[in-house]
Formats: sequence, structure tokens, C-alpha cells
Amino acid sequence: MPVEFLSDEEAAAYGRFIGPPSREELERSFFLDDADRVLIARHRGDHNRLGFALQLTTVRSLGLFLVDPLDVPGVVLDYLAGQLGIADPSGVDRYMERRTTRFEHAEEIKRARGLRDFSEVARELERWGGRAGVDDE
Repeated sequence: MPVEFLSDEEAAAYGRFIGPPSREELERSFFLDDADRVLIARHRGDHNRLGFALQLTTVRSLGLFLVDPLDVPGVVLDYLAGQLGIADPSGVDRYMERRTTRFEHAEEIKRARGLRDFSEVARELERWGGRAGVDDE
């Protein structure tokens, strides 16, 4: 991914959390609305519901799925667990027991939210970028 327009600090921070999000960031990116709750409710077990919620909100916050969906600040985990009524968020470690779960959930989130991988749209963006300035002449 071209990052020439980013500062070194911005490039290093891309796609990961640099410290805990502020209260405002939590409320903006990690608040679970009714549509989120419908998706989450399809999953059994607190660990799967919380893991799914982490992926759903992380992609909303960072713009990508984390390699390790549990690599989030504790405040994010606690905030989501509180909304889901999960008393002990430490059980989310079980989310990683079945390797394919996180990938299946990511695909479900992409379908539900109309997200596409960059590789799927790269050519489309190149064509669009190649036309930039054509109308300006």
C-alpha cells in the first residue's frame, strides 16, 4: 500500500492501536448499535460474541481486520463486554481456539457491511486515479 503521503509516525501507527482510545473514540467506533447487536446475537457463547464484536468494531475503527483480533487495548475489550453484558471478558481468549472462526467472522462482517478487500478494488482505483485531472483540462 502506498504510504508516501503519511508521516513516518502515521505509517508506523497504521492498522494498529497506539495506546487506548479516548472516551470519544470509544463511543464513536466501539458503540454497538441495533444492527451490530443483531449480527453479534447470531453467535453462541460469550467468547464468540465478544470476539465477533471486537472484529466488527476494530475494522470500523482501523479500517482493517487485525491479524490477532484480541490485540486491542483492554479498555476496548471492557467497553464491548459491558455493552454485551459479559461479566468476565477474559474468556475471549477462547475465541482463538478454533483457527478458522476469526476468518469466517471477518467474511461475515464484510458481507454484512459491504466491505471489500483492497485487492478486489485496486484496479478500479487505478482506473479512477488515472482519470483524475482529465476533466480538469
